[in-house]
Amino acid sequence: MDPPHITEFASQRYFDKLKQLTESKDHHDAIGHSQDGSVVAEPSTFILPIGRAKSIDQVPHDSHKTEKRRPNFSFRTILPTRSSVDHDSRRLSTESLKRKATPFDQLFLALPNELKIQIVASLPLSDILSLRLASRSWHAMITVNEFPIARYHLEHHVPVYAKRLYPAPDPSAIRLHYLCGIWHRLHVAAKLSYLICEKVTKELFLRTTEAQRLDFEPQYERMRRRLIPLLFTIFHFFETYRTLHIEYIKEHGHGLSWEPYTLNPIELKIMSMYDDQTLLRVHQVFPLVVSSFCRRLRPPSYVGRFERSIRGYLKDRPPDEVYVTAMCVGGLRQVERFWEIKGYNSRRGAVDMWYNSVLKEPTETVTKTRRGFMGLARKKSSASESDFHRPGETHASSRGRQGSDAGRRGSDASMASAWDNLVYNTSLAEGMPMGELSRDQLNVLLPDLPTLQQIWLPTAEALILDRKIVERPQDIKRNAQVMLELIREDGAAEEDEWWYGRFAPDSVRPPLEAIEEDPIE
Repeated sequence: MDPPHITEFASQRYFDKLKQLTESKDHHDAIGHSQDGSVVAEPSTFILPIGRAKSIDQVPHDSHKTEKRRPNFSFRTILPTRSSVDHDSRRLSTESLKRKATPFDQLFLALPNELKIQIVASLPLSDILSLRLASRSWHAMITVNEFPIARYHLEHHVPVYAKRLYPAPDPSAIRLHYLCGIWHRLHVAAKLSYLICEKVTKELFLRTTEAQRLDFEPQYERMRRRLIPLLFTIFHFFETYRTLHIEYIKEHGHGLSWEPYTLNPIELKIMSMYDDQTLLRVHQVFPLVVSSFCRRLRPPSYVGRFERSIRGYLKDRPPDEVYVTAMCVGGLRQVERFWEIKGYNSRRGAVDMWYNSVLKEPTETVTKTRRGFMGLARKKSSASESDFHRPGETHASSRGRQGSDAGRRGSDASMASAWDNLVYNTSLAEGMPMGELSRDQLNVLLPDLPTLQQIWLPTAEALILDRKIVERPQDIKRNAQVMLELIREDGAAEEDEWWYGRFAPDSVRPPLEAIEEDPIE
């Protein structure tokens, strides 16, 4: 038999030859021992390359047991198994949980202060006001940095005409309250512009069907955009008029009704703030705004007396004093609130309720509750448990117990007071523009209000002619000419540059969907 070759190493044939060689060697040794009793060492004709040969006892005798073969290459050896994938997913989820252990607000508040201001200032104003309610740390961060945040919004998102009418007196006054006040006025102007355009489109331009409104959409959008700055100026006029009128009465001791005048001095002082172009355009639109509001508070004119009684329109139009009080005391914000109420009876009821609350100081009415069926039930005692004391328990003991509680909580008093000052003593605590007047202010202002026909129009027209903005009163556009001026196509770029600025972004022009938000309320 040929000796095992090196190329057959570790194969089945290799082990068979090795087994035969071992058996033949043992057989020769047994013959030698039996013949002369001595061991004859025969030279080996084969040397294993692994150093030492295994004995016959180490070779397995189980012929049914197959030896391990070298596995062939397969994609199963390199593709991940289900168990390995599950293990990796569990490991990654554990690592992600470790990363998510720190909340996002803490990660954000750990950033440098300049980076935090830059990120927060780029958000809309409504989102910034919502962040103040998220937590104490967010409230403190926004309150401390409200100056740079408000300054960023003032430079990038406030139109030029708003900054002309409401300039900041000094840099320290640029706060969130100042910014929210401007956006509150813009909201009122945008909402009233939308309401007036809806009314004008339907009743004056007679665009009632959907196809007609789609065809009229470009003119509608130009009219709405041109009305917003003009209504914002009218808001400024009524707000400033109320303030200056109260100051005038306090300074002189009496109102304008006790002094003869040709032109209203308070209106002259306000209109001196407006340039020629603003004064002329507001003067042309002012009758449209007043007449639209007055028409909103009248019953439908297309119904007769009999049909009005059937429909329930039993109330006539309010007197002129109601319109004057609504505009001079409540401002355009109150006009917008009345305008949005649907249904003539509901709208007139709200107007009468508000006007009565302005004229008369509200009194608290105590309603007497029924005690039971036919008033025969047992009357319940109105005394509380605090009015009764157990025997041996005096008021002093209860006061002492409260004092001990106060003493126990005395350590937290300084911290609580500091937090209250941080939360409530902010700029937004000053309230919205044209807030409610006190009873003393109403008592001195209401008797001195002008008539509806004397508001704005005589003083503005005289000032326009005095400044020589137009040569003749006939050159002032009225009625149909004003409508055509609002919807005309040419001149829109020059007007936008005048109202909004040369390089103003689109954010300074309030879109139609922005009128639903009022961040200051």
